Amino acid sequence: MMTLENQDPVHRPCCPEKLQAISEADLDRIAPRTSVVRPSLWRRLRSRIRCSRAKAYSLLLDYIPVLRWLPRYPVRDWLLGDFVSGISVGIIQLPQGLAYSLLAGLPPVFGLYTSFYPVFIYFLLGTSRHISVGTFAVVCVMIGSVLESLAPNENFMLGGNSTFIDTVARDLTRVEISMILAFLVGLFQIALGLIQFGFVVTYLSDPLISGYTTASAVHVLVSQLKYLFGIRVSQKTQPLSLIYTIIKICSRIKETNIGTLVTSIVAIVILLLMKFLNGTFASKLVIPVPIELIMLIVSTGISYGVDLYKNFGIENVGHIPVGLKVPLLPDFSLFGDIVGNAFAIAVVGYAITISLGKVFASKHGYKVDSNQELIAIGFSNFIGSFFQCFAISASVSRSLVQESTGGNSQVASAIASFVILIIILRAGELFQDLPKAILASIIIVNLKGMFNQFSEVRVLWRSNRIDLLTWLVTFAATILFNMDIGLAISVAFSLLTIIFRTQLPSIRNKYLQRRVKVPSGNGYGAFKSVFFPRIVIKHQL
Repeated sequence: MMTLENQDPVHRPCCPEKLQAISEADLDRIAPRTSVVRPSLWRRLRSRIRCSRAKAYSLLLDYIPVLRWLPRYPVRDWLLGDFVSGISVGIIQLPQGLAYSLLAGLPPVFGLYTSFYPVFIYFLLGTSRHISVGTFAVVCVMIGSVLESLAPNENFMLGGNSTFIDTVARDLTRVEISMILAFLVGLFQIALGLIQFGFVVTYLSDPLISGYTTASAVHVLVSQLKYLFGIRVSQKTQPLSLIYTIIKICSRIKETNIGTLVTSIVAIVILLLMKFLNGTFASKLVIPVPIELIMLIVSTGISYGVDLYKNFGIENVGHIPVGLKVPLLPDFSLFGDIVGNAFAIAVVGYAITISLGKVFASKHGYKVDSNQELIAIGFSNFIGSFFQCFAISASVSRSLVQESTGGNSQVASAIASFVILIIILRAGELFQDLPKAILASIIIVNLKGMFNQFSEVRVLWRSNRIDLLTWLVTFAATILFNMDIGLAISVAFSLLTIIFRTQLPSIRNKYLQRRVKVPSGNGYGAFKSVFFPRIVIKHQL
């Protein structure tokens, strides 16, 4: 009988007590070497670029997601909820489109265009089922900052008279600039999406997003004070412009139009009261009471019947054209002046959109494609720019309404866009007598959710001092140095904190880290902590 020692070394059984290595000669005899012929560079490139029918169809479904989910749309289960949600969002989108267009420094009708074209494009290309894209305060105030810088009121004075402004020429110039801005924003977002750059949003930390949006809300509030008081104040965009604007408003407070001020106060009180009641009785209401639309209709009727502009000097919206605009090409000569601002708006708009999309996706158990979201919102901006739309992002308030009223898919957004289309074609001119103070009141009331983010300072003080420092630096830089420079400073400081955390972990843990469990980490916790407190509490428990 053959013993273990005189067996062929290759065929010996594996014995943990006594193992023997196999020689290279034995290994070559068991498994002979084979030469692998690597295909040439041309063959590898040809295999990659070769397109079959199956590959083309797969790419088509990847880049136009509506072709994937719409054929499987459960009509009986989802259509009613999407219809109710779409009507509700469309009703809210009307006053917000008019108001946020005013915030961007444009005639109100362009807010309606922006609430139609980009929304329908996102319905075709987006991967989030619940967010509502369109006009949003943070992006609009960034657009307004660019327009005030490149087309200030001083450039359109009639005959050197500081009282009268050629508003027609000013508005035409600003519309052209906003078209170029949306065009560039769309190009940046599409390019970033095609090179798979969607992961970049993970480096925008929660404190950075929270501090930036809170500071943006302060900018929005200050920009609307002139409409609340009925005074004329020119806004600047250089560093410390916010401080200068506040000083100018205080110096001209004696010029306040009493009728405008009373209108603003009454509107704000009614809006706050009704929003409180909507929140209190949300479980008993099928849809929230559309107080903003009711406010628009009632105030327009009062303004028309009493002639508020003639009798009390309350400024109205003015002419609103009926019908759609013919597509136009942007003026490419101005690209160099706004390319930096366009990139900042592209990053901020995408960060808000993907953050909100991930919140709803986590809540309802599906995934959003970050790169496809870049492409979707990019094409929404790019195509919308030819129809005189300005740049868009997701809206927090409308997205909450779309989800809470039974919306299950982007069919709700498509229905909302058609509601706006009907208004553009038929009912837009009815709001020509709408007081601008009402629109300013709607904007200010909708900032309430952003101002709630001040409460995060207390939470960060108890949990993480580095995150608190990031929040404070972002807030201060955006307040003092305006939106674009503030964003650059915030991102640079956030990267420095990452280096500090990785290089000096012991100092961080000893002096700056507190053991308090708070929402953290993946780029959208700030939105969850402010707008979805119940979700955060559930995750903590």
